[in-house]
Amino acid sequence: MARTTTRRPAAAPAAGEINPKAPCPCGSGRRYKHCHGSGYAPPVRRPFEGLVGEADWVALRELVPAATATLRTTGGKDVILASVLPGGTPALVRANGEILLGVQLATSSDDISRDLGTALAAALEAPTGAPVDPGPIGGAGSAGPRLQELLDPSAPFAVTVHDDFGFWLEGAAVDAAAQAGLQHANEMVMPTVRLDGLEAAYWCRPGTDRAHVRWVRPEPEEPLLDALARLSAAEQLTLGDGTRYAGAFRAHGLVVPVWDVPAETPGEEWAGPSAGLQSRLESALAVTDPLTADERRARAGLLSRQVTLR
Repeated sequence: MARTTTRRPAAAPAAGEINPKAPCPCGSGRRYKHCHGSGYAPPVRRPFEGLVGEADWVALRELVPAATATLRTTGGKDVILASVLPGGTPALVRANGEILLGVQLATSSDDISRDLGTALAAALEAPTGAPVDPGPIGGAGSAGPRLQELLDPSAPFAVTVHDDFGFWLEGAAVDAAAQAGLQHANEMVMPTVRLDGLEAAYWCRPGTDRAHVRWVRPEPEEPLLDALARLSAAEQLTLGDGTRYAGAFRAHGLVVPVWDVPAETPGEEWAGPSAGLQSRLESALAVTDPLTADERRARAGLLSRQVTLR
């Protein structure tokens, strides 16, 4: 005779505790026991969400070798955001009190916004001309505030792309060692142009025989992919003769489509064709009809050429 067993009901969570099977309060969509309740905090998917110029923040973090932008803190202090600082340092304070914050950190924790906020908070407290000591950043954990807590949400975010890292040494006495370090860094700079009139669209030339337009898009991924698929099926997903859609990658919660373009054409000249594509893309984003069979096939092809940066 078969034995029957009775499963003991799980104990209800105590007051103030989170049900392990409930959605995690962090908003990840996972159950609590598989997310923060596991003792491991998954990476924040969109660390720059809520900041002015989110798409350009992603670009400075992942795409642009030498660039700056001006930030303003909630306390009214101006800060220079740099793509990267000498030696990969997270922040520095110049002798004149000017603060520089580097967005391309050597190591990162599960929340890049908190890593950068930790560095910025330490720089705001550091004496003029003194080294910035933010404490552990990245894998060891960052204990400071997030950028969203420190920055003025009404301040504009305008990016300036530089041909080299000369801005590192502005207003500073330059000795032979510093000059040599600067020259070495400059040799690694890939020619890059921010396309006028467009948000987070950048031309770059990684070699003499190829160039790309890389465009960080602010739209949610699913509607964007539908719109790109509509353009692809209509053979409108190009920037003109001699160009082709190469694929896309995900970075910090946003999608970055990439086009191959002729290397001999100056970067500035791609602003016009890209503006035309922007207009076509906006029209495609406004369409709410289901995708046609051709558009679904185009979408599948687009997804096959999409990767995620971690």
